[in-house]
Amino acid sequence: MAGWGGFFFSLLNYKTEKYVIAENRKIGILFRLYQLAVLGYIIGWVFVAKKGYQEREEAIQTSVITKLKGVTLTNSSESGLHIWNAEDYVIPPNGEQVFFIVTNYIETPNQRLGLCAESFKVPNGRCQSDDDCVEGESVIAGHGIKTGVCLNSTGTCEIHAWCPVEYNQRPTEPLLSEAENFTIYIKNFIRFPKFEFSKSNVLDTSDDNYLKRCSYDKENDLYCPIFRLGDLVRWTGNDFQEMAVKGGSVGILIEWNCNLDQDSSHCNPDYSFTRLDMNLNNSITSGYNFRYTRYYKDQNGVKFRTLYKVYGIRFDIMINGQAGKFNIVPTIIAIGSGLALLGAGAFACDMILLYMMNTSSFYREKKFEIISSKGDPNKVKDGKQGHRERRSRKPATEKEAANSSMKAEGTEPMMGSPPTADSQLPMDSRGPTIPRNTGQRYSSILPSHRAEPRNHITFSSQN
Repeated sequence: MAGWGGFFFSLLNYKTEKYVIAENRKIGILFRLYQLAVLGYIIGWVFVAKKGYQEREEAIQTSVITKLKGVTLTNSSESGLHIWNAEDYVIPPNGEQVFFIVTNYIETPNQRLGLCAESFKVPNGRCQSDDDCVEGESVIAGHGIKTGVCLNSTGTCEIHAWCPVEYNQRPTEPLLSEAENFTIYIKNFIRFPKFEFSKSNVLDTSDDNYLKRCSYDKENDLYCPIFRLGDLVRWTGNDFQEMAVKGGSVGILIEWNCNLDQDSSHCNPDYSFTRLDMNLNNSITSGYNFRYTRYYKDQNGVKFRTLYKVYGIRFDIMINGQAGKFNIVPTIIAIGSGLALLGAGAFACDMILLYMMNTSSFYREKKFEIISSKGDPNKVKDGKQGHRERRSRKPATEKEAANSSMKAEGTEPMMGSPPTADSQLPMDSRGPTIPRNTGQRYSSILPSHRAEPRNHITFSSQN
């Protein structure tokens, strides 16, 4: 039971490390430089640049509402004069995050169901005899269904389709060139639910006329969400009139990077604009177009339609953002990571000092103390006497001389009296030995010879 009691009481003891100070300038300079580098990384990069003391949230909740305004007039041989409002050139017209603006088009009016010749530009519609036009087979990448007849006048198959087939000659100039002056109203709401923080890119004002007269300017009017189409394309590094001919795709990125340790006025939207479709050497991958139709009925109730192949600019509005606010948990984690890096530096310096230098064996001898449980406990592994044995060993002649002195002076202590505190301290010519608590210093320069052992005088009671 005593053994278990001693074990449990030993758990209440406090243990501390013993440090060995190596007076080696090279290792010392290396270790200090490493510490400075780690401190610079923690303070400069982790805390200042990356704000490692903050709790972050990137799950931004967002909503985008768009509205376009502008009117233009076109005059073509197919449709004559036509006034284009936002309801005509914006697809879809309900103001979504992705929308398309018509800048050019090819119109094929008055198409009716019937029989007509396939276009010669369609390879699968060409023929030399009726055998090349299998009845009931659809024309690949064509406009209708083959009837089994080859029309020698056109060199193509007769098809059942909306006739006449689509015109395929794109204008060299954009028909809606004035769309450059159209305006887009982009209203964006964002929210960070973790911090219960919300904001909008529209200026909070009670002036009803503010949005009617303002225009976006990064320096002077950041919270005016009215953008001119020509400016949006120009900020991507392209010319609006060139892009309007074949169309294109433009990305509008709104970023919200908010430091919630500061006032909300410092949380501002950051706009960037880029062209998303490739525009390299008139590649077929550049441009943007699609088709849609409008259906009508004549006075006899017969249905007919007008086909539009429209070219234009597609706008994709993308919202990104993150918010940060001070929290003790990431702060402690960042500091703990820094302390771990400092410990790694001490480990690396130990490896260099103990295993990679000419005097490594000397440092290893001083750093590691090997104690054997077998044999004399006061002896170390190499057979040398331990420190306690050397200090407690006294010559027999010194003990006899001390006893004789005590008898001559008549200061014989009483039998069985406890030894005084002075008799417990080993003495030399310099006084009592005092243990050092600041560590032991070792130098790689070994002494040429050991100092002579000093004689000690011990006072003991008479037997």
